[in-house]
Amino acid sequence: MTKRAKKTLVYLGPTLPASEVRLPNAELHPPAAVGDILRASQRTDVACIVLVDGYFERMAAVWHKELLLALERGIVVYGAASMGALRAAELHPFGMIGVGAIYRAYRDRELTADDEVAVAHLPAEHGFRAISDALVNLRHGLAEAARTRLITTRTRDTLIDLARARFYRDRSWAQMLADGRAARLPARQLDALARWPKPDAKARDARLVIDRVARDHGPKRPRFRVPRTWALRQLLAM
Repeated sequence: MTKRAKKTLVYLGPTLPASEVRLPNAELHPPAAVGDILRASQRTDVACIVLVDGYFERMAAVWHKELLLALERGIVVYGAASMGALRAAELHPFGMIGVGAIYRAYRDRELTADDEVAVAHLPAEHGFRAISDALVNLRHGLAEAARTRLITTRTRDTLIDLARARFYRDRSWAQMLADGRAARLPARQLDALARWPKPDAKARDARLVIDRVARDHGPKRPRFRVPRTWALRQLLAM
């Protein structure tokens, strides 16, 4: 009997089109919610989990201990770009592998707010297309624009503050520029910024983690046992 290759489960939504995931034995899933990683960790055909996107508002987010249980059971777990970056920054001491600049910014406490990576998006039948821009993408784009002297550092910092003041669902390049005009920032800089091609830091990091998984061969797996707390026992019993 031919031995079946184990699967890589990828949890992906608005950060990157599913069509860009080209991994052998990949199984694509929508953004992860509480319980999804737990169920994945109980499967015998899973070798690797890649967490990019996760739900957090209309349903409970992925629990840390779900990911720890997956690690305990010998599954290699990666995180990047969005919810994956948050969880990897919190769990890298336990063996979760974080990838990309956004993960490093959270790990090093340069970023601390969860809403930096949050976006509003359409449902699965519309490909989870994002309909707002993540603050981390706005922040990264403004930093690049200032570095290339398209805008001044003062304009950059003011625009970041204006974007941060908006609810995550209302953040976008267009709204930020409108807020900048209302704040009487230099029109020439805002006009140049409006025409400028906007980088996507989250998509970049998602591509990096997919490439990392494709290149990694049997990374070291940690050995530990997750304490079965009361809350975890309730989740396991669901």
